Amino acid sequence: MSDKPPASTTQTGIPVASDAHSLTVGPDGPTVLHDRYIVEKLAQFNRERVPERIVHAKGGGAYGQFAVTNDVSAYTRAAFLQPGAACEVLTRFSSVAGELGSPDTWRDVRGFAVKFYTAEGNFDLVGNNTPVFFIKDAMKFPDFIHSQKRLPGSGLRDADMQWDFWTLSPETSHQVTYLMGDRGLPSTWRQMQGYGSHTYQWINAAGERFWVKYHLISRQGTSEMTADEAERIAGANADFYRQDLYEAIERGEFPTWDVKVQIMPYAEAKTYRFNPFDLTKTWSHKDYPLVDVGHFTLNRNPKNFFAEIEQAAFSPSNQVPGTDISPDKMLMARVFAYPDAQRYRVGPNYAELPVNSPHAAELHNYSQDGMLRHSFHAPDVPVYAPNSFGGPAADPSAACEGSWESDGELVRTAATLHADDNDFGQAGSLYRNVFSPDQKARLLATLSGQGKALTVDAVKARFVQYWTNVDAGLGAALAAALGLPAVQPDAK
Repeated sequence: MSDKPPASTTQTGIPVASDAHSLTVGPDGPTVLHDRYIVEKLAQFNRERVPERIVHAKGGGAYGQFAVTNDVSAYTRAAFLQPGAACEVLTRFSSVAGELGSPDTWRDVRGFAVKFYTAEGNFDLVGNNTPVFFIKDAMKFPDFIHSQKRLPGSGLRDADMQWDFWTLSPETSHQVTYLMGDRGLPSTWRQMQGYGSHTYQWINAAGERFWVKYHLISRQGTSEMTADEAERIAGANADFYRQDLYEAIERGEFPTWDVKVQIMPYAEAKTYRFNPFDLTKTWSHKDYPLVDVGHFTLNRNPKNFFAEIEQAAFSPSNQVPGTDISPDKMLMARVFAYPDAQRYRVGPNYAELPVNSPHAAELHNYSQDGMLRHSFHAPDVPVYAPNSFGGPAADPSAACEGSWESDGELVRTAATLHADDNDFGQAGSLYRNVFSPDQKARLLATLSGQGKALTVDAVKARFVQYWTNVDAGLGAALAAALGLPAVQPDAK
């Protein structure tokens, strides 16, 4: 019997070229829609569960107000970011891997999504409480989530499956270091930071372009709970975070986050020491310090949780004039996957629900029919474009779309590496330079517990190698705690 694994295929049995890289125009160009395999993987993935969200199923949220307090008009023409502007927001917090009924306090990354109801349409910032993510190409996203969910046979979560994926995917190390550290167990949703995580684009009134990263800084400060506290609360109150947010707002304790951005001049992206569009990397705050934008305060609970929170639909595709996306491969795929998931989960007319409906003056488009359609035009309004009867027409100057240069043949490859790019470097810096001695001790205790749950020898060996590659001292201490041989870091 051959040790070679069977070749990957599409659902119709056709061999595929890669399980890790989407088809792009050159190493750093856009992902193309005719990459049939990634479309199949993402579309199939979006339809795996009914009716809860595939990821971020368990969550809660509230409404509030956003106000601009600084002048960033030199970088963006977006109306809601101009000096003195204000708008309503809806924020949803969530857990990534757990199901709808799972305990809030399982160790996990926390989702942090904000919908800004602007005069130019809805702007959605869909991020997490960490500045990075596990992977950098959406081709691997369904596989990643499958590894964090449950075994198909027993229906149980499985440490071997989780760590098998992580240790075979070294780009995960930065995010996993955050997850296994204190950031994986925030005390409350109110006491954690938020991040857009991806790199986005701003365009000013003169058409100049800038790259930006969004940071949402909690005025309540940050606080984390211990693993023992999290386990106790999980058994006592599965809705701990949801209850805390709701009751704080009912008491009049309205949580506030300051909105800040890092801004990179457009041309500097080509030579910055890290690939600025790699979702597993951060930008140095020394290189690009935080710039104040404004703040938002959550001050109103939903009147109906299902209608206003469960049916809330967020998507990074919701960009308003003066904001746009970047050539981040994960972001480009999310622009497709999120609206597709909402059409499947809520329905093709999900944007007509009050919670998702824009506050912009009037909608003008040629969309029609579909399940649950309840708004419609007068019968004499044309339903196609172009037409000779005064129907709406596109206005490129009003749209103010972002762009970037790309020219190359279609390839399946990792994005271009910059001078300081490697998979374990920033994870090691986070551990050595940011974590306190107490945080390091808690990380080692958490990893020791994770390692003791592993049953597959090959995964155990890669587990020790993975953390040795993050930091040699951490790897040696972990190997000793698990009674496994110490190893040397891989050559970088």
